[in-house]
Amino acid sequence: MTTDALFESKLRSLPLLHRGKVRDNYAVGDDRLLIVASDRLSAFDVVMPDPIPGKGRVLTSISNFWFARTRAIVANHLTGEPLASVVPVSDERAPLEGRAVVVRRLKPLPVEAVVRGYLIGSGWKDYQRSGKVCGIVLPAGLKQAAKLPAPVFTPATKAAAGQHDENVSFEEIADTIGGAHAARVRDLALALYSFASDYARGRGILIADTKFEFGLDEQGEVVLMDEALTPDSSRFWPADTWREGTSPPSFDKQYVRDYLETLDWDKRPPGPKLPPEVITGTAERYREAERRLTT
Repeated sequence: MTTDALFESKLRSLPLLHRGKVRDNYAVGDDRLLIVASDRLSAFDVVMPDPIPGKGRVLTSISNFWFARTRAIVANHLTGEPLASVVPVSDERAPLEGRAVVVRRLKPLPVEAVVRGYLIGSGWKDYQRSGKVCGIVLPAGLKQAAKLPAPVFTPATKAAAGQHDENVSFEEIADTIGGAHAARVRDLALALYSFASDYARGRGILIADTKFEFGLDEQGEVVLMDEALTPDSSRFWPADTWREGTSPPSFDKQYVRDYLETLDWDKRPPGPKLPPEVITGTAERYREAERRLTT
């Protein structure tokens, strides 16, 4: 581990509102937040004890890249204000450079807007059991990692730290946030996935699945927030090694999940220590995703 790793931010000048699995949120007045992407890594909804050096900066870079390119599809939470305008003291600001953004304070919608384009992970397990993914009937005879006939929207509840997200039906989401908002979230998530997957394919990356988070602004409009299409929120596969019937290698935290599956661990906190080679390998995969997508 290098000194570049930031497991937890500690600001004196702004009040801390919340520490999530990866991000620390600070209040900037009553209408804005400072969101700091730490180097914490969450797998199976458990925060690992070892940070991945530079991960937060990669997540911020990739998210900002996608936020800039999807404004025509949906508004996002970024204000564009520089970090120095809210953290003026240089020594306090230095650890946050490249990993913090000033955003509008929104009312979060309690849903993980998941879109799946390929049959993998929990979707593959669900399909093997039932021929469906989250209640959506799929054609018979599909193989692991198969490209779906069309992307599917499979929402989940947003879990608190240490708890697991739970797949739910569209109808359950509609009951929770209202039919109009549920339909808007579904349509936006599918549109964002379609745009991003087309772009990423041209850069040698298949986006197998991804999840988005949305909030409501003061006018009640749905706004994209948190992060977008990063290795934390998505499953990225190298296009040149994808084959149906196998689980492809990936540019995301699947590398950590695969290691954890070899352990005698019940996927409950606390998470196990990660060996140096897993930390290094994960950091390299995140940087490669950033390089391919943004340069």
